[in-house]
Formats: sequence, C-alpha cells, structure tokens
Amino acid sequence: MSSINHKKAREFGTLELLAKKVVEGFITGLHKSPFHGFSVEFSEHKLYNKGESTKHIDWKLFARTDKLYVKTYEEETNLRCQLVIDTSASMYFPTDSDRNKLSFSIDAAAALMYLMRKQRDAVGLSLFKQELDLHTKPKASIVNQRFLFSELEKLLFKYVPITNDSSKIVNALHKIADASHKRSLIVVFSDFKGDNDQEQLFNALQHLKHNKHEVVIFNVSDSELEGQLNYDNRPHTFVDMETGEQIKLNPSQVKDYYTTLVKNRNTALKNCCGTYKIDYVDADINKGFNKVLMQYLVKRKKMI
Repeated sequence: MSSINHKKAREFGTLELLAKKVVEGFITGLHKSPFHGFSVEFSEHKLYNKGESTKHIDWKLFARTDKLYVKTYEEETNLRCQLVIDTSASMYFPTDSDRNKLSFSIDAAAALMYLMRKQRDAVGLSLFKQELDLHTKPKASIVNQRFLFSELEKLLFKYVPITNDSSKIVNALHKIADASHKRSLIVVFSDFKGDNDQEQLFNALQHLKHNKHEVVIFNVSDSELEGQLNYDNRPHTFVDMETGEQIKLNPSQVKDYYTTLVKNRNTALKNCCGTYKIDYVDADINKGFNKVLMQYLVKRKKMI
C-alpha cells in the first residue's frame, strides 16, 4: 500500500487501522524478499536465563515443551524511539492534493508506531512549527500509542496551515536533544525549509548525536514538483507557503537553475549527515512507506 486514503479514514476507520494495513503489507513483502531474515514479530515468551526471577515463568508452557519460558509484557521495551515531525506551513505542499508532505509524514509515523508495537519498542512523539508544540517521552504501552495516534489524527484532520508560520527546526532539534537523556533512535520528518541558517541547522543535527543517540532524517519532498519543477509550460504564480511571498514565472525558464539549487542544498545536508554519522534518506511522498519502514528495521538491528 503506497498511501493512506484519508477521506475513507474519516468515514470508515482510524489512522491506526490503516497503519496496520500498511505494516501488514510491508511484512508480507518482506517475507518474500531477500530481507526476510529481519524479525518483525516478537513472541509473547522468551527463553528463561539462569539467574532470572522465576516469577513470570510460564509453567503451562513448560509442561507442554519441557523448556522454561518467561512471559513478556508490553511494558518491556527493546528500543526507545522519538518520532519528530515538522508541521510548519510548507509541509502542506502540494495544497491541491489529498497527499502532501505532512500527511505523508503522519502516515509514515503511524506505520512506524504500529511496527514498533509489534517489536515491543517504546515510542515518543515531537511536533514542531515555530516552537516545540508537543513532546512526549518514549513509552511502550498501548495506552501511550493510542494517545499518539489520536494526536496525529487531530493534526491530520483539523489543523489548518497559517501563512508566515515558518519552520524553526533548529530550536526544536536543540530542545529535543536536551530532553532526550537516554540512548534513543531519533527519527525526523521535515522538508528542512524555513528561516534556518544552514550552519545552525548542522549544529542542531550534531547536538542530536549527544548521549550516543542514533539519528535518521527523512528529507520529505514531492520530487516531481519540488525537485524537478515539472509543471505545465505556461506562466504560474508560485507562493512561498511560509512567508506568503508570490512570484509569477514560467517554470521552464528557470528549471535548470532551480534544480541545481535544490541539488546543491540537498547535497550539503546529506554531506553534513555523513560527517556526523546521521542516516539521511530522501523521502518522496509519491513512493510509499517501504523505504521508511525498512530504514527503521536496519537501524534497529544495529542498535539492539
């Protein structure tokens, strides 16, 4: 499944239910691929290790198997993950489509949260525009994940972008770094636009690496429209969603210059991530979520 139909979500289901379908489709494909060795479902039991408390041994299972297993619970976590989503005005591009950068990020985060539940991992959520609007600490309980799903649904269905609401990603990343004291996987969804100085952004990314955090950033974009400027060959009025500034031009006249600027900007960000050993992923909103889910599993395998 490459996307989530939000109109149907409003009528027939929840974001959690649709995230489940995305993850189940991904797991089915994973089992048929060369990556089938990844563990994407944990048993409700684990082998008993000598010296552990016998309090949670499953004696009924012992009677059937003659092996000692310990019951595991949802509170037991293997990894802590902080999902960070940029909710500034530019993330609502393209505005004339059911699928934009913010809805893609929400869908991807929801699918990750559902996959983390299967892995018994703890998850927290951070949302930011000009300020850090929401920051929850990672927890593995079902109650916590349902709360996070509800927050994502509020954002998806009720929030309206405000012009001149430019992203302050630098401030948000510093605050998240200061608030994350235990080693975690920090996953950032953003288009990295806004009034952010490039050097300051790089410093903020470096700050995330403190306390031995692992960091993955998804540079979210519509590659056809934002990356290649593939518009009809006629004059268009382009509006900066974060400042409200407008300009009228024919895209074909500036396409080469524009695509070079975009490439240079992304290359600089990618090189910065390489310097600080941060995983950088181009996330095209038209390509679905498999790349996002696979990146999580690859990084998780390295951390556990």
